[in-house]
Amino acid sequence: MSVSYAVKVQESSPGLGKKPSASPVYRCIYAKDGLLDLPEGMHSPWEFFSDSVKRNPNNRMLGRRQTTDSKQAGPYVWITYQEAYDSALRMGSAMRNQGVNPGDRCGIYGSNCPEWIVSMEACNSQGVTYVPLYDSLGANAVEFIVNHAEVKIAFVQENKLSSILSCLPACCSYLKTIVSFANVSSTQKKEAEELGVSLFSWKEFSELGSLDCELPPKQKTDMCTIMYTSGTTGEPKGVILTNRAIMTEVLSIDQLIEITDKPCSEEDTYFSFLPLAHVYDQMMETYFIKRGSSIGFWQGDVRYLMDDVQELKPTAFCAVPRVYDRIYTGIVNKIASGGLLRNKLFQYAYNYKLRNMENGFPHDKASPLMDKLVFEKVRQALGGRVRIMLSGAAPLPRHVEEFLRVSCCSNLSQGYGLTESCGGCFTSLANVMSMIGTVGVPVTTIEARLESVPEMGYDALSDVPRGEICLRGNTLFSGYYKRQDLTDEVVIDGWFHTGDIGELQPDGTMKIIDRKKNIFKLSQGEYVAVENIENTYSRCPLIASIWVYGNSFESFLVAVVVPERKALEDWAMEHNEPTDFKSLCENPKARKYILNELNSTGQKHQLRGFELIKAVHLEPNPFDMERDMVTPTFKLKRPQLLKYYKEKIDQLYSEAKGPKYLLEKTGDICYKKTGDYCKLSLLLLAATATAIAIIPSSSK
Repeated sequence: MSVSYAVKVQESSPGLGKKPSASPVYRCIYAKDGLLDLPEGMHSPWEFFSDSVKRNPNNRMLGRRQTTDSKQAGPYVWITYQEAYDSALRMGSAMRNQGVNPGDRCGIYGSNCPEWIVSMEACNSQGVTYVPLYDSLGANAVEFIVNHAEVKIAFVQENKLSSILSCLPACCSYLKTIVSFANVSSTQKKEAEELGVSLFSWKEFSELGSLDCELPPKQKTDMCTIMYTSGTTGEPKGVILTNRAIMTEVLSIDQLIEITDKPCSEEDTYFSFLPLAHVYDQMMETYFIKRGSSIGFWQGDVRYLMDDVQELKPTAFCAVPRVYDRIYTGIVNKIASGGLLRNKLFQYAYNYKLRNMENGFPHDKASPLMDKLVFEKVRQALGGRVRIMLSGAAPLPRHVEEFLRVSCCSNLSQGYGLTESCGGCFTSLANVMSMIGTVGVPVTTIEARLESVPEMGYDALSDVPRGEICLRGNTLFSGYYKRQDLTDEVVIDGWFHTGDIGELQPDGTMKIIDRKKNIFKLSQGEYVAVENIENTYSRCPLIASIWVYGNSFESFLVAVVVPERKALEDWAMEHNEPTDFKSLCENPKARKYILNELNSTGQKHQLRGFELIKAVHLEPNPFDMERDMVTPTFKLKRPQLLKYYKEKIDQLYSEAKGPKYLLEKTGDICYKKTGDYCKLSLLLLAATATAIAIIPSSSK
């Protein structure tokens, strides 16, 4: 095959016994002579921070908006690199005074803010392993992580104190010190002290420390963080990331940005709103700290997200597809409302610039005049200074990626990564338009191959190689904390098995097409890759979210759908139906309308007969973390969804089968005794259309 952006470094291997066949091993062209590794003499991320302080002590580092007397958010207020450094030293020294030693674990619990970063750097200064306590997981998960990681001290956001205090009785054998990001009340102090736990305000704890403390030596093999993945089933897993893995990942980001764009510097500003408890944002912020850039935090309210962007005017913007999709929709709607002439002008400019970019022109040289006359307003939507846009954690729809690449006047790259790969392990390259719809090539610290998955029909040795993505390299995790059994399940012969199914493109880029774990078999023997189906149905503009369900005792699929409110209300007005949204979701006509539109979308995108939905329940409330339906990165928690909607699912199956079906249950097997069912089974088994390849979610 012709490969332009990746090089083959090892031949394919045939299957032997239970061992599946595997494709050749590939690396990025920028790592053809060897994978990037940590240079001699570098040992800890603390060096990134302290070096930036030496270079630019007075440069602004961490900023947030202060609330004015009128309760409105004012301008950003900043602390410098030197001020953040001094604060981290004091906090680290105070930790040592409280008996927290190198190698001990420290929890950080809260949403993005300067104190989160200072707490992280305080841990780095003392060789203490920091453990993010997910702001969105709630007390039960916090309790589990504190006990499992044996957390001795925790830095906690003021509004999360009640949550951590509520779980103290179950975890105070380990957790002995809590430090608030701000203030504490006398009642809270007393509640903690009654359980033998010391509770400090940020200022009180800082005063226990000193700037003169001697920092302990650190090694690149030291455990920097244990990052617990939320998971869709079971207890969270603690992913061990060493100093070496984190530093090498940051150096790889630095290398790729320098090769394909221009290095970031103290002139750049990063907008922090993705959760710092996750690897994606944490690696990006560590990169910008290394480069001496500024980091501005959002207010923590999605309603004011774009207002924060306008105030900060960042040069770098990292987001998940959900955010980019909203930006795209807002811009497109604004263009559509501008009248026919403006609409035509925009379309002409868009097509002209797209054609030039597809012919190899970089985005800033594809059409400077159109950028100035037409696309400047789009650029201003993100503050007017953005030059780097990154997308990860889930699939970015192809049309959204193309639109933003053309119209936002900045580079946009889609990547793929996992907590276990220390963040990004594949990335598309700036200004390479052929990479749209893919996650690009391996980063310079990783090499990759595909392994065949025969039960799903994926062959890594076929003309179009498809199989499970496996990774090997210098930024992989060191195992799951205290769970060697789980580590051995996914790391085999030195290869980390991601669970994601990839398709290798002729130019060496990777396209994610499926998920290995989320497959099940219907009663007629057909395998169903449910994420692929959900991604296809998600193209229907009438829905906000969808959960598709099926099992091996049934021959068809049903779904729970969260409709787009406005779209359904518009339909109701056109058809003289009551427009109350909750009542609409219970309206049989509305359910039939949504079902028909979903299956129309499915047929348009070549879903097979048995992949079409036979019944839907309309849910007026979005799937949320409060009801434990999704992870913090909005991946569906399927077992929890089934538990919550079990009654509705049973009802949907009964409705879809109808009175013509006579069911006779023997043991655990349902036999359906009708001629119609036999005909249906034959039709389903005869279906041969292939489901379209849509990128599934990949973060673990």
